[in-house]
Amino acid sequence: MTSDPPRARPPGPSKSPAGPAAPDVDPARFRRVAGRFATGVAIVTTVADGADHAMTVNAFTSVSLDPPLVMFCAEKIARFHDVVLGTGLWAVSLLTEDMADASQWFATRGRALDGQLRGWEHTRGPATGAAVFARAVGALECRTHAVHDGGDHSIVVGEVLALDVPDPGGLPLVFYDGRYRELG
Repeated sequence: MTSDPPRARPPGPSKSPAGPAAPDVDPARFRRVAGRFATGVAIVTTVADGADHAMTVNAFTSVSLDPPLVMFCAEKIARFHDVVLGTGLWAVSLLTEDMADASQWFATRGRALDGQLRGWEHTRGPATGAAVFARAVGALECRTHAVHDGGDHSIVVGEVLALDVPDPGGLPLVFYDGRYRELG
């Protein structure tokens, strides 16, 4: 009688029958370490009841080529969260390096909704009606495909409906180590 050789366990903490132990991770340190990953900066927009809604994000990425899917993360306590989940249609404008002021404005909590896009050159996306910034290095219009729980955020996956490159000569705005950076 032969027995199977023992299987190697994957590295990492062992799990108890009750589940993994709660990590002892300092939130401020977590934020600093995660901030060491350079990201682009984008503004996600939608329209609800004739009013524009927008939010700055740096948690944005492509997910799939077939079908074309992208995702962004929205903080659950942000007013934008429930609005974008309710509309199901949204646009993402990938910001140019000279748009740090727009990024900061649309990241400001409690700003007035009325006229918030005034002064920011934009067009209406043909597939969603959402604002697309004229100086963006790329723009994607999406329909919500899935929403996943992500702790204090929701992970919103969108099916890409339309694409554009409003500013083909622009360079992307980059966020690294807690501040905006420029390439080169």
